[in-house]
Amino acid sequence: MLRLVLPKGSLEKATLDLFSQADLSVSRASDVDYRGRIDDPRIDEVRILRPQEIASYVAEGRFDFGITGRDWIEETGADVVSLGELQYSKATSNPIRIVLAVANDSPVQSSKDLKPNLRVSTEYPVLTKRYFDSLGIPAHISLSYGATEAKIPDIADAIVEITETGRAIRASGLRIVDTILVSYTEVVANPTSVSDPVKSHAMTQIMTLLTGTLKARGHVLVKLNVGESDLNSVIATIPFMKAPTISKLFGDVGYAVEAVVARSQINTLIPALKDAGATDILEIPLSKIVP
Repeated sequence: MLRLVLPKGSLEKATLDLFSQADLSVSRASDVDYRGRIDDPRIDEVRILRPQEIASYVAEGRFDFGITGRDWIEETGADVVSLGELQYSKATSNPIRIVLAVANDSPVQSSKDLKPNLRVSTEYPVLTKRYFDSLGIPAHISLSYGATEAKIPDIADAIVEITETGRAIRASGLRIVDTILVSYTEVVANPTSVSDPVKSHAMTQIMTLLTGTLKARGHVLVKLNVGESDLNSVIATIPFMKAPTISKLFGDVGYAVEAVVARSQINTLIPALKDAGATDILEIPLSKIVP
């Protein structure tokens, strides 16, 4: 039914890991194969291609839906429908940024300091031209095929580059002076496919699995027992996502409590629950959280 295209390159491993955790594992003949399959009746075809191309291919109807970055959607101007963001990337769950950077010793501190006709090197010429047009500043924009940071100062006065943490830019002796675009990974669909009720429903179901898996990554299930006299104290200690589930234990000897909590809080929460009177505390990993 559905033809799916996934990103190759820096996003490849993170994307395949997400699909595996969502019970949508992609099988391939080898790690360099551009074709794959998912054992799911809703997905007939899987291709793995460069994210720069994906939005355009989806817009053309070569695929029903695919995963790419907002940066490439904007750069190509592809006519696609966004099914939603997937907040993961190659290194962190942070978005990537398209930034303007200059040499550390440059007098430019912000976009207000940019001079007309500066030389700019970038892999995003369309986004870059749009940015400088919005500032009303003429610029000589050249397409970079990689190693963009190395173009300063001999080839370019500034660069427009992608960054997730900023480390590579700083390591190259450069300084970020403006953010042009904040980009998460997105699932995009062909408009005709979205207008098909059967395909649209299938894509929505796939999105439910993917977003549920991402939500579960930051949470765990905590289960515990507590006596009646300590119940209120224990409940007050739990920073639960929603109201906890509370049930009486057999023999009326206390209560069983379970709640979904943020994984980041578990290291202080479990000792605090113990101090509040909880016993038999269990921390259980979660695969998906679907509201």
